[in-house]
Amino acid sequence: MALPPCSVSAPMRIVTYTGDAARFGERALAVETPINLVYGSVPHAVMMATPADLEDFAYGFSLTEGIVEGAEEIRETRVEAGPDGVRLHVELAPGRLREHLARKRAISGRTGCGVCGIEDLAELPRAEMGAVSDLRVSLPAIARSLAGLDAAQRLGAETRAVHAAAWAALDGALVAVREDVGRHNALDKLIGGLMRAGTAADQGFLVITSRCSFEMVEKAARLGAAVIVAISAPTSLALDRARVHGITLCAIARADSVTVFTGAERLVAA
Repeated sequence: MALPPCSVSAPMRIVTYTGDAARFGERALAVETPINLVYGSVPHAVMMATPADLEDFAYGFSLTEGIVEGAEEIRETRVEAGPDGVRLHVELAPGRLREHLARKRAISGRTGCGVCGIEDLAELPRAEMGAVSDLRVSLPAIARSLAGLDAAQRLGAETRAVHAAAWAALDGALVAVREDVGRHNALDKLIGGLMRAGTAADQGFLVITSRCSFEMVEKAARLGAAVIVAISAPTSLALDRARVHGITLCAIARADSVTVFTGAERLVAA
C-alpha cells in the first residue's frame, strides 16, 4: 500500500462578518497520520505526523529519545503503509535492541507532544551532550538563513499548517529543511537527516519556525548543536536548559533583528 500524500485538497467557503456573498473554492490541508515506530518486532510509539521523510524521522527520534547514540546503531529502517496508518520499523544493533527493550516506555503521541508517556518527573528527557564551545556564528549568517526560510517551506506554503526545522551552514545557507504538523517531529526529521548525511554539529546552526520549548532544546543538545534560532519566543525552562547545555538561544527572529537570550558571546558581527 502506498504512503498517504503530504497534503489533500478540501472544499471550503469563505464568509465575511458583514454578510457579503460567500466565496467558494478549495484549500490544501496538511495530512496528519499515525506513525507507529516499531523496534525489532515491539511497538514503541504512535506519533501523529506528516508522512514524509520517515526514514529521517526514525533516526532523529531514536537519537533524541535516547534509544541510540549514533547512526551506526541503526541497521535498517522500513516503512509499511496500512489502512490505519504507517508502521515505521527500525532494526537496531543486537546489543542496543536489548538495552532498549529493557527500558522501553510506551508513548501515545499527539501532534504537539514532546513528553507523552512520562510517568515521573525524574523521567523528563535531559541530554548529556554539551554544545560545541568554540563555534562562532555571524549575525549576517542568521539573517541570510531567515531570508531563505520561507521559500524552503514548500508544504508550509501550500497548507499554512506545518512547522519547519532547518540546518544552516555557517554562512547562513540552508543545507536541509524538514516540515511536519508537529514541531518536535520536524526537528527529529531534520536531526535524522543530518545523522544520515554525517553532518557535523560544528558546521552550522538550527533554525526553527515554532516556539522554543524545553524539549526542542534537549533535542538540539542531543545533536550537539550550539546555536538555536527560533521564530517564536522561548519558554522559561527552554532558557534554563539552554544555559545548562551552553547553547546560544536566539528567538523572536525577524528580518531586521533577533533577540538573544543566552550565549551572546558566540555571535559575531561579520
